[in-house]
Amino acid sequence: MFNALRESKSADRTRYLVVDNASADNSLACLATICPEALLLANENNVGFGRANNQLVEHLQGKYALLLNTDAFVAADTLSKTLGYMEAHPDCGVLGVRLVGREGDLQPSCRYFPTPLNVFLSRTGLQRFFPVVKRVDDMDWDHASVRECDWVPGCYYLIRREVIDQVGLFDPRYFLYYEEVDHCKRVKQAGWKVVYYPHTTVVHIGGESAKSVVELNVVSRQIPRLQIESELLYFRKHHGLLGLASHMLLVSLGDLILALKALLKGRGRAAIGACWQHARDTWALLRDTQLASQPTR
Repeated sequence: MFNALRESKSADRTRYLVVDNASADNSLACLATICPEALLLANENNVGFGRANNQLVEHLQGKYALLLNTDAFVAADTLSKTLGYMEAHPDCGVLGVRLVGREGDLQPSCRYFPTPLNVFLSRTGLQRFFPVVKRVDDMDWDHASVRECDWVPGCYYLIRREVIDQVGLFDPRYFLYYEEVDHCKRVKQAGWKVVYYPHTTVVHIGGESAKSVVELNVVSRQIPRLQIESELLYFRKHHGLLGLASHMLLVSLGDLILALKALLKGRGRAAIGACWQHARDTWALLRDTQLASQPTR
C-alpha cells in the first residue's frame, strides 16, 4: 500500500497519517519499519471506524484527504488519477473508485442511499418485482464509466479538504457501518457531487476494519448488531420517526418472509432461528438506543 502510494506522481506531496485502533498484533512495529515517515496515532481502545478517522482531521494540511482502509490495496496510478479528476472537476466533493475482491470479482462501488423500502426489498429478494425502486447496490451495469452517485464505500475515500471544513467528517455516533453513507448524504445536501471513478482499480479484501472489533468482543453477533444499530441511527436521523417506524415494520415483515421461505425450502431451524434473532436484535437495539436517538457506545 505505502509502496504504491510512494510510486505515484503525487508522492512528493503526500503526507501519511495512520490511526492504530487498538490492534492486538504487531502492527505498530511493522508500521515503524514500513513507513517511518507516517504520523501515528495509537488508541488504547477501539473507538470505531468513524471516530478513528475523525482523529486525523486536526492533522490535515493538504487540499485533499484520502481515507484508505487496511484491507485496500491501490495501484501505482490510483492516487494520481483520482487527484487529477478532482482537480479537473471542482464540484466533486467525494470520489470513490472501482473495487474488486481478491479474485478480481467486482464489488459494489457506486451506490444509492438506503431507504426502508429498498433495504426491505433487497433483504427479502423481492427487488426483482419492483424494478423502479433503486437498489442500494446497483450491479446491473459494467461499472466502466464515470458516474455521479449517492455514496461510495469508505475503503478508498478521497475528500476535498474544503468539504471537510464545511460539513465535517464522520458522525461519531456510528461505531461501524453507515459512516460514509451519512457523510455522503451531508456532502450532497451541501451542494457537492459524489462521484464513482472507474479508471483505476483498488483491491478490497474486506473485513479487516471490522476484524479488530471481533477480536475485542467475545459476542459472536457483534458485527451484525453494529450494522443493525447504525441502520437504525441513520433512518432516524435522515427519515425521522415516521421513517424509522416504517423501517421497523418492514424489518419485522422481512424476517417473517425470510423465515417462511426457509421453512418452505426445508433449510432447518438454524435459518429460521437467524430470522428470529435478527428481529430480536433489531427491537432490542431500538430500545437500547432510545428510539435510535443515541448510540449504545
